[in-house]
Amino acid sequence: MKTLINLLIALSCVFTLPLAVSEDEKKPEVTVTALKGNLHMLKGRGGNVVASVGPDGILMIDDDYTEYAGAHHEALRGLAGEKSVPTFVINTHWHFDHTGGNNYWGEQGSVIVAHANVRERMSTRQEMKAFNRVIEPSPPAALPVVTYGDSLALHINGDDVEVQHYPTGHTDGDSVVYFAGENVVHMGDHYFKDRFPFVDLGSGGNVLGFAKNIASVLERVDDNTLIVPGHGDLADKQDLQRYLAMLETTIALVRERLEQGMTEEQIVEQGLGEEWVSWGSGFISEQAWISFIANSL
Repeated sequence: MKTLINLLIALSCVFTLPLAVSEDEKKPEVTVTALKGNLHMLKGRGGNVVASVGPDGILMIDDDYTEYAGAHHEALRGLAGEKSVPTFVINTHWHFDHTGGNNYWGEQGSVIVAHANVRERMSTRQEMKAFNRVIEPSPPAALPVVTYGDSLALHINGDDVEVQHYPTGHTDGDSVVYFAGENVVHMGDHYFKDRFPFVDLGSGGNVLGFAKNIASVLERVDDNTLIVPGHGDLADKQDLQRYLAMLETTIALVRERLEQGMTEEQIVEQGLGEEWVSWGSGFISEQAWISFIANSL
């Protein structure tokens, strides 16, 4: 219990500090990277954004923090000219570093699309104990107006786009977006490239379901698939295979030690081994990852 309390305090500090630094030191900026065909990746401070820009309009996947909405709009103007308001905005899950721009776009007429659990969580008060933070209900314009259960298909800009829900992973409302024509996949926060991921246990997430979902995605991609993580650089199938190997290996290790009678604190002291040291250098530390596994088990 002591380890979990210390973890929650540490995560709260890590999460809130960049907000102050970002707001005080620089104006929000968004970089644009061409992917394939009509697809572009927009990177601000939150989750990676993908935009399909073409004759049918703009399809936007996720929309960063609230304060980055204007910067994303400037980037879209550079790609689309005057018709720079997305026709559709898809949220891969409910977290505010991926849905912060919803209100901005919703007020301008964009149709916001997400899994039914995303609308449920955004429309009700949420407690994120990992960050010691309470999230009040979103304003009406920010809420998804089109929701789905298992999956949804969109046909836009010459591509067939499938939005597939993967349950009990990062949260209970996560989706992965497949662009069939361009062979590009947006993973949302099921994928933190070469880093331990954040699993929101309080929002229905679970490490075991997380690993199962990654294995399912790997069955659908090939060596030419371009993979966009929720956080981190662009990736390919080999990168995602390495990620799954980390998940399965560390889950098995923690499970074995728990079955041997070790406490979570003892597992943290022993560590997961040299192979995974660098994976704890991002947002989620090795200690946090061990806690997510132990509490999922």
